[in-house]
Amino acid sequence: MAAANYLRSEDQFLCSICLDVFTDPVCTSCGHNFCKNCINEHWNTSDRYQCPMCKKVFNTRPELHVNTFISEMVVQFRQSAQQKTSSSSSSEQQVSKPGEVPCDFCTGTKLKALKSCLVCLASYCETHLEPHLTMSGLKRHQLIDPVENLEDRMCTKHDKPLELFCKTDQTCVCMLCLVLDHKTHEFVPLKEEYEGKKAELGKTEAEIQQMIQKRRLKIQEIKHSVDLSEEDADRKIAEGVQVFTALKESVERGQANLINTIKEKQKTTEKQAEAFIKELEQEISELMKRRTEVEQLSRFEDQLHLLQSVQSLKAAPPTKDWTEVNVRPSYEGTVGRAVAQLEETLSKDINKLFEDELKRVQQYAVDVTLDPDTAHPSLILSDDGKQVNDSDVEKNLPDNPERFSDCLCVLGKQSFSSGRFYFEVQVKGKTDWELGVARESINRKGDNSLSPQNGYWTICLRNGNEYKAATSPPVSLSLKSRPQKVGVFVDYEEGLVSFYDVDAAALIYYFTGCCFTEKLLPYFNPGLHDDGKNSTPLIISPVRVN
Repeated sequence: MAAANYLRSEDQFLCSICLDVFTDPVCTSCGHNFCKNCINEHWNTSDRYQCPMCKKVFNTRPELHVNTFISEMVVQFRQSAQQKTSSSSSSEQQVSKPGEVPCDFCTGTKLKALKSCLVCLASYCETHLEPHLTMSGLKRHQLIDPVENLEDRMCTKHDKPLELFCKTDQTCVCMLCLVLDHKTHEFVPLKEEYEGKKAELGKTEAEIQQMIQKRRLKIQEIKHSVDLSEEDADRKIAEGVQVFTALKESVERGQANLINTIKEKQKTTEKQAEAFIKELEQEISELMKRRTEVEQLSRFEDQLHLLQSVQSLKAAPPTKDWTEVNVRPSYEGTVGRAVAQLEETLSKDINKLFEDELKRVQQYAVDVTLDPDTAHPSLILSDDGKQVNDSDVEKNLPDNPERFSDCLCVLGKQSFSSGRFYFEVQVKGKTDWELGVARESINRKGDNSLSPQNGYWTICLRNGNEYKAATSPPVSLSLKSRPQKVGVFVDYEEGLVSFYDVDAAALIYYFTGCCFTEKLLPYFNPGLHDDGKNSTPLIISPVRVN
């Protein structure tokens, strides 16, 4: 009952300055009690000596005396509270574990703190928290979920709890900061700012999670692209092996046919030689017999007998003329004919290869139209943006930054910064033209030399029959036939620009190892009008797969 009575009258043991149970209670001359340190610190920071309770002012600093009665009562109260704490079953409370905030007042085994007090700067277990729940003075203290390092929650300048958030300076402040250092600033309670920031963090977390998800999907996309690329590479390798195997077999067949032809000729020559030799040996045998008879007759001394015997000689010896007979076979032209036949076979195989390649790149056909804002003032563009030719008369057009001022050319409206694209242009009837692609940043106000270094990947026709690739220096192209329609194919990532004779399904030229870092646009130059000799327009044609 004594402990209960003490607990019911706890308010009388609280210091009105620190709002905690007295420590070394002293009494002023006006009869009010305070902790010795509390009243001394209060007067040390004040410009006059005044009682915090009744506001009585003292001319000189009063001499403080220990209140023996209050001191004894505080001792009994603390002992009673300790006994109550000891009598509580600590087994019913949780013992503090690593990572949990322990009670600051438990002796021996530290129990888990249930709350932390921002006024006392201490954390309390269930038992030691009871005064804060029952004593009116302590009830005014601000309790929060248990946290460590409570000193960090105090204003270092005023030693008061950080209860507000200064939106102007974006910092946590105490009540005195509000009055003294941040008078004109905008404030909100910590809880309000906390909820706002927590909502922002939640939104940020969702955005980050979305970004993570997008990147994970991108990883999957890249991995899938790698798998597709690997499959495509295997397919291309198989196709390449098949093509080169067929070419190799054609070469080997041509070589075998050549060897067989030469060997057959050699066998025929040998048989012919054997027949000649046999015939010659037979004639030699007959001649030797006749020589023997002649020798015998030449020895006769009897004139009559000699003359009679000569009449009995065999017929005249063989008279075949062997002077023009020879067995030297003619191999002239054999190798040449074999190579020509092989070339014809390989040409058919290569043409078939290019036909298949052209069909593949035509699958990447795009719809290209001419951009009038880039066209040189002398050019005439059709209403549908598919045809262009030189008018030989320069029109008065706005000199916008995109327009070519010196070069007789125009760009496509469509730009490409990735992937593959293909388009076809009819060049039939023209004696001069340039076709290809150009990067977006090319110089449009001066006379540029066409080359990859200057941002152009093009081929051109000059003087009706001179085809060139616009490299540095230009490369002359030897074509079997004059292209009537030219196909342009670009693989941005591969760094490849290829040109095809569409009707012949033949490769004209290709740029490889290109390093594209910006947008590419289709490039067209129809050439000068040339008194009507080159008036036919360049025409962007719809792609039809061969």
